[in-house]
Amino acid sequence: MAHMITLRLVNDSTTMSVEAGVSLMDVLAMTTFHRPYPILAARVNNRYKELGYRIYKPVTVEFFDVRHFEGYRVYQRTLSFVMQQASYELFPDRKLRIRHSLGNGFYAEYDGKETLKAEDVALLKSRMEDIVARNTTITRRKCLGEEAMAQYAAYDFEDRMELLDTRPYLYRTVNYLGDMPGYFYGALAPSSGYVSHFDVVPYYNGFYVAIPARTNPEHVTTAIHHDKMFEIFHEYQQWIDIMGVPTVGDLNRRVMEGDASELIKIAEAFHENKIANIAHAIAEANTCRGVRMVLISGPSSSGKTTFSKRLGVQLRVLGFDPVLIALDDYFVDRDKTPLDEDGKPDFEALEAIDLATLNDHLKRLYAGESVEIPRYDFISGRRQWHDKPLKLTERSILIMEGIHALNPRLTPGISDGLKFKIYISCFTSVAMDNFSRIPTTDNRLLRRTIRDCATRGKSPLGTLQMWPSVRRGEERHIFPYQENANVMFNSSLFYEISVLRAIAEPVLREVPDTVEEYAEARRLLQFLDNFVPIAPDEIPPTSLLREFIGGSSFKY
Repeated sequence: MAHMITLRLVNDSTTMSVEAGVSLMDVLAMTTFHRPYPILAARVNNRYKELGYRIYKPVTVEFFDVRHFEGYRVYQRTLSFVMQQASYELFPDRKLRIRHSLGNGFYAEYDGKETLKAEDVALLKSRMEDIVARNTTITRRKCLGEEAMAQYAAYDFEDRMELLDTRPYLYRTVNYLGDMPGYFYGALAPSSGYVSHFDVVPYYNGFYVAIPARTNPEHVTTAIHHDKMFEIFHEYQQWIDIMGVPTVGDLNRRVMEGDASELIKIAEAFHENKIANIAHAIAEANTCRGVRMVLISGPSSSGKTTFSKRLGVQLRVLGFDPVLIALDDYFVDRDKTPLDEDGKPDFEALEAIDLATLNDHLKRLYAGESVEIPRYDFISGRRQWHDKPLKLTERSILIMEGIHALNPRLTPGISDGLKFKIYISCFTSVAMDNFSRIPTTDNRLLRRTIRDCATRGKSPLGTLQMWPSVRRGEERHIFPYQENANVMFNSSLFYEISVLRAIAEPVLREVPDTVEEYAEARRLLQFLDNFVPIAPDEIPPTSLLREFIGGSSFKY
């Protein structure tokens, strides 16, 4: 007699009895809940699982599609796998790399090709469509580490071999699209047929792969409105390649060889050089068009505060008197924060800022008055007041940083010509391997989790619970204005995740497996395990990373 187990289905709040050993795909076939888009994977007892996963004990299951943040990642990974196979079938002697995430998609190019021919891009798209139409099953199995290494060697996947070699384990999990081996650091769809919505168009020296918008899965656009961001990505990527650390395996190798100290020094010097260049651009704008306000915007945990302070130092070198204001200090008291569509506080909304007080203070400052500005206490959720007022001099440059800094509604009373706009974000350029990008959002989430726990009185669980709202706020209130910037700055440091690992792991382990956020904590822990740790001892006290790990010489 078959052994039956109880399954609780979150999607429709029902309980069902299923046979032990049944797959999630079989369970899905037994359900009738509404699903407007294909189900890609599931959360089982607060762990992300592929639909081929088999159940042997009582579980709670929630199925999700591309609209879920993890579902979107599943779609991206699966389409990357399809592209990997299409490229190998068409151009087996070329080495393809996914270089950057860009909008709702990613940019890729071949090594050694200055410009990819349009007909080659068309061939690649057609072959990807063929592979999708074949609906080839995607499987996974565990094998000995040396067996996985041999399979990757057969396809000349040196990037994956290097990662396996620097993080050796007796057994490894390998994914297969038909006979093609791969590994994509997370769940994949059951087959290639699940990723039928995409487009591939020539872009720069390679091509752009567009995928559906998470919030609008039926819409695929190849319109790329991120030219400035692409240039920052591309410049940093070229530098990473010159440094010899384009992938985590390469970075691990350098750390294991004792080069961590040199890598830290070079990465920090690169930042300092970029910040100095931006200060010179501001000085020129001051001379040419009378710029006296610098606005610094970027998503959460981009390092805006430390960047503004370091920029202030460079402006002092040039003879200016920088005055810094953080928009966070103008948050309304927590009990007055506007609510989102779910009835929860929307800290990302522009209305979470006391715009009337802010603009009154700006008007008075530029009129030559002395102004007492607020100081927001994140633990109490209330504003306090400085006892030292601010006043602008003839050589003053007002630096104002915050997520809404580039929104025209923030400072309507100041002429656009008097503003110098900077967009900063953590554009992670080191890749897991040639086909697996490290999402910039993961890098920022690690930074924020560590900082919130240390300085803002928020548990790691609380940070993870807020993160979806933060992400939605970024999509609505920050990303639409990023291309308005005069310059962009990449705050990522290619060594930083190796440093964050040791600090983030014990924090993430505090998240209990009884909550749904455990799935994200566990995913991040598995991700961090790929990095050889670096001790933070040699990171300078002015580093942007110090804003998150502590030990900064700046006051916050």
